[in-house]
Amino acid sequence: MRGVLNDVERECIVKHGYGLHSFEHALADTFERLSAEPVTPELHAQVTRFAHSVADHPVELLPQVPETLQYLADRHHLILVTKGAIVEQTGKIERSGLKEYFAATEIVAEKDIAAYEAIVEKYELTHDSTWMIGNSPKSDINPALATGLNAVFIPHGDTWVLEHAEVDAATPPQRLLTVQRFADLSQHF
Repeated sequence: MRGVLNDVERECIVKHGYGLHSFEHALADTFERLSAEPVTPELHAQVTRFAHSVADHPVELLPQVPETLQYLADRHHLILVTKGAIVEQTGKIERSGLKEYFAATEIVAEKDIAAYEAIVEKYELTHDSTWMIGNSPKSDINPALATGLNAVFIPHGDTWVLEHAEVDAATPPQRLLTVQRFADLSQHF
């Protein structure tokens, strides 16, 4: 069943982008594909309500994230880069309570080479001293390395399956660091 949802989500991202709207379509389309019975308007409404319940779910932070961000923000210029629907992502950032640690936030449609190059140019970042930190090889690590940035990979068991990929190697003088916990960043930066 999860394989069907993954396939449908890939299709919906192409049509609708990332976010709740796309997720709602993916759940409804998956339900229709897997249901033995015709999907009634009531069942469709139930799927829609379920999808929207995710939007109000409290943001759950990994251990020691605020403390680590405070430590890093005191020493570095932090920029939060996320992808998805602007209103949804802005709400998540606000609800997380972490916005205060970032000098800027960037919400992009896709975290790819073009997006990273635009951010580097906008903030006049230098490649050799800029690091992308994330848990997604597909959207965080590999495109950052392809842009010429350094990267820190923090593997996480709950990373969305559509973000899975092999982690590319860094081409010297680039650096790629892997840490097991977000809090480990304070040992390196």
